[in-house]
Amino acid sequence: MPWKPILWYLASLVIVCFHTFPIYITVVASFKNIRDLSSKWTLPNQILLENYEAAIHDGGFYSALSNTVIITAFAMLIVIVVGAMTGYVLSRLNNRISNFIVLATLGVMMVPTISLIVPLYRIMMVVGGINTYWAVVILAATYQLPIAVFIYTNFIKTIPAALDEAAEIDGCRPVSTFVRIILPQLGPVTSTVTILTGVKIFNEYVFALYFLQSGDMRMITTYVSSFFNEVSYINQASAAALLGALPIVTVYILLQKWFVAGAMDSSVK
Repeated sequence: MPWKPILWYLASLVIVCFHTFPIYITVVASFKNIRDLSSKWTLPNQILLENYEAAIHDGGFYSALSNTVIITAFAMLIVIVVGAMTGYVLSRLNNRISNFIVLATLGVMMVPTISLIVPLYRIMMVVGGINTYWAVVILAATYQLPIAVFIYTNFIKTIPAALDEAAEIDGCRPVSTFVRIILPQLGPVTSTVTILTGVKIFNEYVFALYFLQSGDMRMITTYVSSFFNEVSYINQASAAALLGALPIVTVYILLQKWFVAGAMDSSVK
């Protein structure tokens, strides 16, 4: 009897359950009464929407969602534009120096965000960045640029340099070549970058906690955390978390086809 396929199926089932159980518990808790302290594993006797109503009307959900969308959109714009242009330059140089720059850029990802909070906070106080969108946009984009540069660099390396030479013969300058020849081919990899970095920016907590201290400037993550204090409202927090996850889940569903294609095409060969 072939045991290997069975073991693979069992391992896959364990992984699926490991990722599904937290979602199941969150969904179940979100439909229970706020005073219902029964096990989160048990289904509610009656499906209630009061947690969702409280999360939307009492917790400032719309404000937090709009703040998060604005910050994510502008940060992603910076990540995509700067990452694609930098990746184009590094891929076309393709020498020891450019390879070192790519590795050094990836090294930035190894630096924990919390270790830089004190100097960053002092800088933002001086330049007036506390409780402003642009401060978190710049910080979030800076931390997500390394992976974007890495992905774009590897993807653009697969595009023949002969296209650049042909464009140059036709009179295109490097910027024009990038915009007219390279950029239209970056659709799949841009979807990959959007998902990988957009989710992290959307779920940003440390920068949101320290640099957006005003109640009307909260992001989704700090909005959900507001339900946890001396008296934690777990059921309302569950509803708030599900509502906050809907936008990014929707984007992922819409882009998953191109996400898989881009991930495969930009992988290191």
